[in-house]
Amino acid sequence: MRSSRFLLALACAGIAQVSSAAELRVLTAGAFKPVLLALQPAFERQTGHRLVIDNDTAGALQKRITGGEVFDVVFSSPASLQPLRAAGKLAAEEPLPLARVAIGVAVRKGAPLPDIGSVDAFRAMVVNARSVAYIDPAAGGSSGIYLDRLFERWGIAPQVRAKAVLVPGGLVAQKVVDGSADIAIHQISEILAVPDAVLVGPLPAEIQNYTVYAGAVSAQATQPGAARELLDALRGPQASQVLATKGMEKP
Repeated sequence: MRSSRFLLALACAGIAQVSSAAELRVLTAGAFKPVLLALQPAFERQTGHRLVIDNDTAGALQKRITGGEVFDVVFSSPASLQPLRAAGKLAAEEPLPLARVAIGVAVRKGAPLPDIGSVDAFRAMVVNARSVAYIDPAAGGSSGIYLDRLFERWGIAPQVRAKAVLVPGGLVAQKVVDGSADIAIHQISEILAVPDAVLVGPLPAEIQNYTVYAGAVSAQATQPGAARELLDALRGPQASQVLATKGMEKP
């Protein structure tokens, strides 16, 4: 009899654990996706929750959420999240800053490494390259918008646009691997995610642009508690280690 009661207690505990587990729909800007993928197995194992991760540019995510897309938690730039919060799409609390990432330059494995050690050297590399890949500014990616404005300020935008390989979203460094471009300029975390792409280094400090990534819970989240568990996990010591390996740092 005692054994039967024990087995019944175990079964009830298992049912309770399953019932408390949540499937979280996660929207993320592309540069933060490698961090989420690296932490996903441990988070799912420790909590029982399941993450369904979908990525896009910051601008595209903003449009999708404004258009009514259902989600539980979103990771993007604070600038793109604030209008969503003002429109009532996000929970009342301020988006939580979690990481920041710099822009870097990539070439194909085995290609000569260009000089990007100064602003003048970087500008000369961009002008002299046969083709340059970066995120299409029209797609709303933060690095593409910044670079387009930088080239405008330097007066070289027409030259660069004429040979640009504009990527609507995703891993820009793939364009140097497949031979579509000589150089790729993108968030360092996304460069590191491309096999056979080599990170030459970050942009010179004088023209570097950091993108901060923050997390926010949906105002209509079906599992807001589980969503906040994910935000808490992304502030822990394990997350700090993952950020470093993915080319990011604490904000």
